Amino acid sequence: MLKATYHTLGCKLNFSETATIATMLEQKGIRRAGKGETPDICIVNTCSVTSNADKKGRQLIRSLASKYPEAAIMVTGCYAQLKPEEVAQLPNVAMVLGSNEKLKMSQYIDGWLQNQQRYVATTSPLSISRFMPSCERGERTRFFLKVQDGCDYFCTYCTIPFARGRSRSGNIEELTALAREAAGKGGKEIVITGVNIGTFGKDHGEDFFSLIRALDKTEGIERYRISSIEPNLLTDEILEWISGESRAFMPHFHIPLQSGSDEVLRKMNRRYDTALFRSRVEKIRELMPDAFIGVDIIAGARGETEEEWKRSLAFAESLDVAKFHAFPYSERQGTKALLLGESVPQPVRYERVGLLNELSQRKTLEFIGRNKGKTRNVLWESRHGSNMQGLTDNYIRIEAPLIPELLNQISTVEIGDIKTGSNETAEGIHI
Repeated sequence: MLKATYHTLGCKLNFSETATIATMLEQKGIRRAGKGETPDICIVNTCSVTSNADKKGRQLIRSLASKYPEAAIMVTGCYAQLKPEEVAQLPNVAMVLGSNEKLKMSQYIDGWLQNQQRYVATTSPLSISRFMPSCERGERTRFFLKVQDGCDYFCTYCTIPFARGRSRSGNIEELTALAREAAGKGGKEIVITGVNIGTFGKDHGEDFFSLIRALDKTEGIERYRISSIEPNLLTDEILEWISGESRAFMPHFHIPLQSGSDEVLRKMNRRYDTALFRSRVEKIRELMPDAFIGVDIIAGARGETEEEWKRSLAFAESLDVAKFHAFPYSERQGTKALLLGESVPQPVRYERVGLLNELSQRKTLEFIGRNKGKTRNVLWESRHGSNMQGLTDNYIRIEAPLIPELLNQISTVEIGDIKTGSNETAEGIHI
């Protein structure tokens, strides 16, 4: 029996797809390699959102080739889609599959087992039209439900439409069926994933609001989280429903800002301005005062002046959010951003990211501090030494003494002090 290891870089969508690949291969008799076992096959699902993501992919592949010199490395994901020939030249790479071929991995491995020949299979992004759903948890407690793929926005700095193709999605009937299957496997929480999930259903006459209302009715699933949604697609209607009628959608939002400067947003071809973004944050706070709000932001975008950067930082400072995910701008070959003014020196980009990270840390501490003494429901996800860890409904990581029978169960705790040495984990006091 062949043994495989699985390695994922990048987004939650990639993790969902890797878990689906693992399930497909297990159905063919290729089992997951145990600790200390030498795999015959290494599956690598890559990211290419930045040049550093490409670098991490190359480093991972070379590391696996060195550690397991007899193993065949099968590479897929966005880096494989965008630069297949480059990936194919890396050591021990036996197969390179693009985005359209990713979830056909088991079929391609059948062919490889017969001839043992290296080959590359990709599809032009404009020709990718098939949506392949997935709902898996892998080695995690939470399930990740892929509802949409690809993107039609073509932001000037982004390669995702070229890596994953145009926006396409599943249908509500098949996705609710996958949610019911997850509940049947003991799943308590589902994270809804995709590239631009707010555009769900635009390709076949459904919409995101109808999807989440249908998922909310799935018996057995006690929690849903929306992984990330564009601010212009996060409507008052959705927010009011989550805060009121919804049974299972958590007060947890992840909204990409990318810049707090309207001029930079215009250069990026983003579909909102800072006024709209602020209105989304304020609406969430009005309806759900304790909601967790995470925000993506880019530092040092091409053409970003010192004045625009200061404006962006000041805007970020003014937002009542819980966390910033800060990224240095990365030059991506073939993007229109390369034509938009002078490049910000890399050391300056990293300096700006550092300031955003400091701001994020302060925001997180303030958010957890506001919740101290309050009672919240926690889904306990994992052991952590003699303790266990889980997440509150509003996405605060809690640690408490281990009670094994509570793993993958929900209980009520009082939020205590932030744990020593951690700025994002609080102590939980059982009630």
